[in-house]
Amino acid sequence: MNKNLAAQIDALLPQTQCTRCGYPACRPYAEAIASGEADIDQCPPGGQAGVDALADLLGRASKPLNPTFGIEAAPTVAIIDEDVCIGCTKCIQACPVDAIVGAAKRMHTIITAECTGCELCIPPCPVDCIAMVVTASQALDRSEIHTRARQAKLRFEARNQRLAGKDGERRSRREASQRSDTNQATPISRNAVLEAIARGKAKRAAKSNATDGSSS
Repeated sequence: MNKNLAAQIDALLPQTQCTRCGYPACRPYAEAIASGEADIDQCPPGGQAGVDALADLLGRASKPLNPTFGIEAAPTVAIIDEDVCIGCTKCIQACPVDAIVGAAKRMHTIITAECTGCELCIPPCPVDCIAMVVTASQALDRSEIHTRARQAKLRFEARNQRLAGKDGERRSRREASQRSDTNQATPISRNAVLEAIARGKAKRAAKSNATDGSSS
């Protein structure tokens, strides 16, 4: 795979990280296009203009957006019904750009300026308190998408770094705990067991001899 080409493709994607293209994030989709595993028509948030931009970059004919992956639509943001929210944090865990703030058993809210409209927070919500609200009457133009994409990419990467740091901390604590358990539970060798048995037999024999001697 051409990593430089993948980076150029990724720069043209809207960075919603919505997974509608069939890949877990925009970068994997870009890599799949660069390697010939995916087509250029799989990104609904990028719209037809996005397909055209990818075709121009790759020097190939454009094509219509594939409706299998969704249709082009006006931009939306998520809104939480704060009266219904139970503070389960499932939406926070699902948001790819950390656009939801809140704490366990406390009301959550959306940072609308940072929401990419990916809709990934909706399925895990157990009380259906999240809805998508249209923020413009028509799809964004390429310049607006590019501006929003740069900010979304920064937040997505920052979130991944934060989660990687937490994973590293948990792994370090788990390894330290395992080392501690190993040090505290040193296995007893077979020779040590046999020696302990022999000492016990000798002690009992000595006690028995002493008893016999006193009785005579």
